Amino acid sequence: MKKLSFTLAAAGMFVMGTSTASAAMFQDEAAAEASKGFTQVLKEQFIQGGPAFMGIVLLCLILGLAVAIERIIYLNLASTNSAKLKQQVEDALASGGVEAAKEVCRNTKGPVASIFYQGLDRAGEGLESAEKAVVAYGGVQMGQLEKNVSWLSLFIAIAPMLGFMGTVIGMIAAFQKIAAVGNLSASLIAGDIQVALLTTVFGLITAIILQIFYNYIIAKIDSIVNDMEDSSISLIDMLAAHKK
Repeated sequence: MKKLSFTLAAAGMFVMGTSTASAAMFQDEAAAEASKGFTQVLKEQFIQGGPAFMGIVLLCLILGLAVAIERIIYLNLASTNSAKLKQQVEDALASGGVEAAKEVCRNTKGPVASIFYQGLDRAGEGLESAEKAVVAYGGVQMGQLEKNVSWLSLFIAIAPMLGFMGTVIGMIAAFQKIAAVGNLSASLIAGDIQVALLTTVFGLITAIILQIFYNYIIAKIDSIVNDMEDSSISLIDMLAAHKK
């Protein structure tokens, strides 16, 4: 009887020791995962997603960011103090005439100054010719502002589509394995499903990042275009007042 009690006690201690060791091992693994930085985790998940679709999604992100950064720099350089420019042009018209006003526009960067110069250059042909020149060159400047923005919208649309395509292909591979083996095993299809989900996640992340830049660029373009239209009206008014 004593021997049996001793055996049971030893078995209990062994089970408790095994459970404690398992818990400690699990805690160590959890601590190791927690100690990884966000960049490391993102890199590992990207690699697990597979190079085929993940590489294309990454290319969309890089090209989209390149276009967005180029447009942001261009639009910031195109933004000028229109109120100050209009005052300088008005003062130049009053003191030195059209040529002095054109010199002010030549020395000022931005689409508003370029439109002013075109209007002033046609001022000798009459207000109607000046207005037509302003409208025509305003369309040219608007096209310059919107250059390459369509590529950014294309990358926003393509990235999640590629992610969904990776998801579909991963699910097809998972079902093919199930059909080949003949039974449903979670470990058998877990890898394919993980790849499928990761491609979707990274495609959506890419689209979200580029969409934020796209909205900022469109808002900036709208602001500059409104400024161009308002300044064009002011230029025609200044020319009409100067002709009197």
